[in-house]
Amino acid sequence: MSRRHELRHHQSQLGEARQIIGAMQSLAFIEVRRLRKVMEIQQKVVAGLYSAARDLLGFHRELLPVAQAENPLYLVLGSERGFCGDFNEPLLQTLQRCLTESAGEHARVVACGRKLSGHLETHPQLQATFEGATVLDEVEDTLIRLANGLAGLLNGDAPLIVIYHGGADEEVIARPLLPPFAELRDQPAQFAYAPQLYVTPAQLMQDLVDQYLFAALHEILYVSLMAENHLRMQHLEGAVRHLDKRLNNLKTRENQLRQEEIIEEIEVILLNAESGASSDFNVD
Repeated sequence: MSRRHELRHHQSQLGEARQIIGAMQSLAFIEVRRLRKVMEIQQKVVAGLYSAARDLLGFHRELLPVAQAENPLYLVLGSERGFCGDFNEPLLQTLQRCLTESAGEHARVVACGRKLSGHLETHPQLQATFEGATVLDEVEDTLIRLANGLAGLLNGDAPLIVIYHGGADEEVIARPLLPPFAELRDQPAQFAYAPQLYVTPAQLMQDLVDQYLFAALHEILYVSLMAENHLRMQHLEGAVRHLDKRLNNLKTRENQLRQEEIIEEIEVILLNAESGASSDFNVD
């Protein structure tokens, strides 16, 4: 096989890879658009529940449980698939910082996401791993798995802290979920009169906690998955640019080789012509 044919074969292989990566990038873009719509709705649900809890706790602060300082549980939400750059590295760094700052030798760790779990499989404080969602339609199943798994790991009023990509510019944040509404303990009441209730304050508080935890974890999964797909888009965009540059270079090199082949063919023709003219002259 000539050098030019080898270049064509290499171009064909890179072109196929370019199409696959381009398709993956498009799918990530679609997921970001889908997730943004449902995430905005979910955030409003969480905000509504939080507002209701604030109104209730303004007059019934005794309903707030006191968090235990021991045995916190850290839930780290990472990536299920690859091609998203260093998505998991900041999560691991944040986890290590939290464990160090809280003297977390008694803390426990739960990982969600196959790629993240691979980094933590030898961690001495790892309690469980769960599969993560790869697309929006898998978030519900992931939420059910997490809820069932966390129910068996949480005991008493031990703190639950979720570490995930989700702050401004999608930086990593550590968000306490249990005990719920702890930051409302010292906030003043928003209204002059207590809300009128059809159930006891304790029953309403329990219902609010259940609904809030479910909705907040739902929101966090949406936010984390959207951040993952957004970073995947950026990562694959860099790969596409690199492949395009390689393909252009190969095309340029192929054209150069073709020009060299043409020049060689012309030289052969000229040599043959000169040889034929010389033979004619000798015959005469």
